[in-house]
Amino acid sequence: MADDLIHDSEAGIERLLEIMRRLRDPETGCPWDIEQTFDTIAPYTIEEAYEVADAIDRRDYGELEGELGDLLLQTVYHTAMGEEEGHFSFQSVVRAISDKMVARHPHVFGDESRDKSADQQTADWEKIKAAERAGKAQKGTLDGVAIGLPALLRALKLQKRAARVGFDWPSTDEVIDKIVEEARELVEARDRLSQKEIEEEFGDLLFVVANLGRHLGIDPEAALRATNAKFTHRFEAVEAKLAARGKTPSDSDLEEMDTLWDEVKREARSPD
Repeated sequence: MADDLIHDSEAGIERLLEIMRRLRDPETGCPWDIEQTFDTIAPYTIEEAYEVADAIDRRDYGELEGELGDLLLQTVYHTAMGEEEGHFSFQSVVRAISDKMVARHPHVFGDESRDKSADQQTADWEKIKAAERAGKAQKGTLDGVAIGLPALLRALKLQKRAARVGFDWPSTDEVIDKIVEEARELVEARDRLSQKEIEEEFGDLLFVVANLGRHLGIDPEAALRATNAKFTHRFEAVEAKLAARGKTPSDSDLEEMDTLWDEVKREARSPD
C-alpha cells in the first residue's frame, strides 16, 4: 500500500510525507537522510527560502514552482524529525499555523469589521502578536526576534520593535547624521584600533544604514539583492566587452575595466 502511495502522482501531501518516512526509515532508508538532524538541515532550509526569493525576483514562475517544492520539502523534513523525537508532527504544525491565521484575522474569520485601512490592520496585527508574546512570557520589547535570521533582516526587525516603544529617530536627517558619524568612527578605527574593534564599527555602520532603509520604506535585504543583481549584470557586460577584445579580466587592469564599466552604465541609461 505504501508503495502504491509513493508512486501515485495525484496523492498530494500524503505522498510526500510517506516518501520522507521511507527516506528516514532506520533499516531501509537512505543513509544520508537517516543521519540528518535539525541542525544539519537548517542551512538547506535557509538556502531554499532564498532560492524561492530569487525565482520571484526573476519572475521565473516555472522555476518558482520547483523552488516552492524544495521549500515544502524542508518543512516535511523538519516535521518528520520532530515526530520521530516526539516534539510535534506535520499535522500539529498545520493545525498550529491554521489556528494562528484564524486568530490573527478576526475581521475575516470572526465578528470584527473588515472596514479598516491596511495601516490599521498592521497595527491590530502587532497588538495580537504582542499578546501572543506575552502569553509565551516574552516580556522584553525585543524578545522573539529570531537570532538565526539574516543579519540585515534581523536588524530591521529589531529596529521596528524598538520604534514601537518610541526608541527611534524622528526623521531621516538624524539617521543620515548618524551614518556620517559612524563612517568617521570606522575610518578612525581603521587607522588605530584592532581588527575586532574595526569589525564592531563596521557593524555599527551597517546597522544604521539598515535603519535608513526602514525610514525610507526600503527593505535593505531586497535593495541589496537588487544591487547584487545589477553588479552581476554590469560586470558580465564588462567581461563580454573584454572578450570582444580577446581579453579576460585577468589580462586587463582597473583603468580599462573602469572605463568599460562606465560604458556599460551609459548603455543601460540610453533609450536605444
